[in-house]
Amino acid sequence: MENGEWPAGTQIPTEDDLCKTYDVSKVTVREAIQELVREGYLRRQQGKGTFVLYSVPHLGLSMRTRLTDVVQYGEGVTVRKEALEKKVIKPSEEIKAILSTEEDIHYVLSGKYADGKPYAIEELFFPIFTLLTVNDEDIRNKSFPDLIEEKGGKKISRVVQTFEVDVLKQAYALRLAMTEGSPALIVGRIFFSSDGSPVAYSKCILGKNVRVRIDFDKIK
Repeated sequence: MENGEWPAGTQIPTEDDLCKTYDVSKVTVREAIQELVREGYLRRQQGKGTFVLYSVPHLGLSMRTRLTDVVQYGEGVTVRKEALEKKVIKPSEEIKAILSTEEDIHYVLSGKYADGKPYAIEELFFPIFTLLTVNDEDIRNKSFPDLIEEKGGKKISRVVQTFEVDVLKQAYALRLAMTEGSPALIVGRIFFSSDGSPVAYSKCILGKNVRVRIDFDKIK
């Protein structure tokens, strides 16, 4: 692929052919193909075969970003995160469109607190087919992209992030100890796997005394 022998769109040989060509076992071939799928080089199509997605690395300035909630209460503030709800739900029309699925999905609602006071509510939506399950410890201590890669078997290759200001609905206002109709910043993130399919969506509703910082690090 990197040498251009198999350009984008090419169907790669069958597993049996690859075994004969490289004199390796079928297990080795399957593991190699799976890793290339995770890295975004290959895409499997049910009933058709496996095809090359990218034959050369992407050019341009590659950046790693981190979204950080910074609480403006001064130094020494104790910040914690906890799960408030975990369940399987039927997705709304909006979530169906974002995740490209009609099936039931996992829903996780978390609260973020500074010295016991709520400053953000986070909603996570992800399809059942990711086979990802999260426990309270995971939610408290791990980022969602890390959980997807560790337990969901998907490599996150792209995130689309949006910012919007909206008024708080009653349910969110109660959770944040704010008045219904108050303005709030909402940060949405759609996580895409290496094959281009959406695997999760998160929505963070930020309350008072919070600023958003985004760090950009050049990947060498």
